[in-house]
Amino acid sequence: MSESYKEAFEKTRSAGIIAAGALDEVAKIAHPGTRTDEIDKLCYEFINDHGAYSAPLFYRGFPKSCCTSTNHVVCHGIPSEKVLKEGDIVNVDVTALKDGWHGDTSRTFEIGEVSIKAKKLVKTTHDAMMKAIKIVKEDIHLGDIGDIIQSHVEAEGFSVVQDFCGHGIGQIFHKEPNILHYGKKGTGEKIKAGMIFTIEPMINIGNYETKTLNDGWTAVTKDKSLSAQFEHTVGVTKDGYEIFTLPKN
Repeated sequence: MSESYKEAFEKTRSAGIIAAGALDEVAKIAHPGTRTDEIDKLCYEFINDHGAYSAPLFYRGFPKSCCTSTNHVVCHGIPSEKVLKEGDIVNVDVTALKDGWHGDTSRTFEIGEVSIKAKKLVKTTHDAMMKAIKIVKEDIHLGDIGDIIQSHVEAEGFSVVQDFCGHGIGQIFHKEPNILHYGKKGTGEKIKAGMIFTIEPMINIGNYETKTLNDGWTAVTKDKSLSAQFEHTVGVTKDGYEIFTLPKN
């Protein structure tokens, strides 16, 4: 690994391990009867206890330490007294800020027994993210990432949200380049070794269109169809990639 990005990878790896660890803990309480603000408290305390800070807290005025996006909420759901119930799906999105570097990750959890359609949506979303990560290496085009996600998702009969995207990350929470989850192979800039960004497809059962609620944060599907998301922070190497936010199990 080049010395020029060795430190960036090391620092991002440390933050990513903490963020992933927080979601490993969430998995233990993602059951019917849990309130989303309990998930928020757990994430805040876990990240804090590991010497990091929850980057979403007060970011551009966001009031909580993580995002909890349930059912037809696409992203940026605000934790509250909302109680999770049997059959729900909920995406939990956390970012740990450790020694000035960010690790950003999210997972969609199935609450109790969910419908066959919801299960398929969650699996398709995770598979699409992993398929995209597996092609990451120096000199592929950004459009290649979007193309592989869109092709997989649409073949399964679902749609890719276009209003939100992945992003460069490091000492800054959100920066260039934007990582679109739809697109055409061979288009867009070429990625280079040392780049760090998130891949975080949001996939809907129905139409891809979204709207943001009056709180200024919560994005929902316009047709109220279910939405799922997964996210990893990834580093580009000469011949491949490193995922900084892998779960322990």
